[in-house]
Amino acid sequence: GESCSGMTRLFVGWACVSLATTAGVALADAQRFPDVVDVKVKDRGGHVYDFDVTVSSPYDTPARYADAFRVKDASGKVLGERILLHDHQTEQPFTRDLYGVKIPAGVGAVVIEGRDQKYGWGGKTFTAQIPRR
Repeated sequence: GESCSGMTRLFVGWACVSLATTAGVALADAQRFPDVVDVKVKDRGGHVYDFDVTVSSPYDTPARYADAFRVKDASGKVLGERILLHDHQTEQPFTRDLYGVKIPAGVGAVVIEGRDQKYGWGGKTFTAQIPRR
């Protein structure tokens, strides 16, 4: 048998393959928060908007999952929030709606962020432009 030199490696057939075992970091811990990856905004009139929000949370489980997302203005004021009552483990990324969010007239863009059931708010946010009338 042949051997491979270096840190943690595995000889497979004719090639040495490195295994990801550095720094004691498990792959499941690489993403702590859900990421908001897409948002569609629809103007309902009267400064009221509907949001279709796509969230990626690849490591969610029934014990830990993306359990909410919210719409905020540039100053951080929460304008709307959707609570998710169960995990979406087999549907990644997933899209859910939040209808009837009142956006003040002077607000041209909003930030949408996700929440993890265990770690709270965080992850990649998405800035969505408010459609002009």
